[in-house]
Amino acid sequence: MDAKIKEDALEIIERVIEILKTKEDKDILELKELSDHTIHNASIFQDDCSVSLAVLVYALSKIMMRYPQESYEYKEILNLFLIEKDNLKNDDEKSFNDSMKRLFSLISKIDSKMEMYVQEVITQAQIKKGSKLCEHGVSCAKSAEVLGISQWDLMNYLGKTKIVEYAPGIDLKSRLKFARRLFS
Repeated sequence: MDAKIKEDALEIIERVIEILKTKEDKDILELKELSDHTIHNASIFQDDCSVSLAVLVYALSKIMMRYPQESYEYKEILNLFLIEKDNLKNDDEKSFNDSMKRLFSLISKIDSKMEMYVQEVITQAQIKKGSKLCEHGVSCAKSAEVLGISQWDLMNYLGKTKIVEYAPGIDLKSRLKFARRLFS
């Protein structure tokens, strides 16, 4: 596993453990924010670990929103994340993947909408990736087509972001001159 991915995965897992250890009302909000961060990482790294963590954190935030803690194995989820952390620190990828599968299995038992969460995380990652393409000058329509997402979803996301509309450091005259050369 790539060192940057491992470092980021450890940070995410440690944050989940911290959230789960101290039961507070703000846990759901913190998990939702962490979920957004992990989805961003999944869109950047596009590796199995990042995507799996994004799905797990997103699904966990949904479970905590929908169900009281007494209705699921809260301590077992916490213990599995502790095992995940140890496996990752010890570079034991096989055990890490095994405990990841156990977490998926446990969460799937709690909430049958797991497949929907997987799709939602993938879609959000694609939309974020599409916004990056737009930042680099690719049209919204082409970005959506390339990634297989709706232009409306992409435009909705772009409307909420602060993407720079022109390259910084290039004055207007230079940009106009360049555009005229392109079309002459």
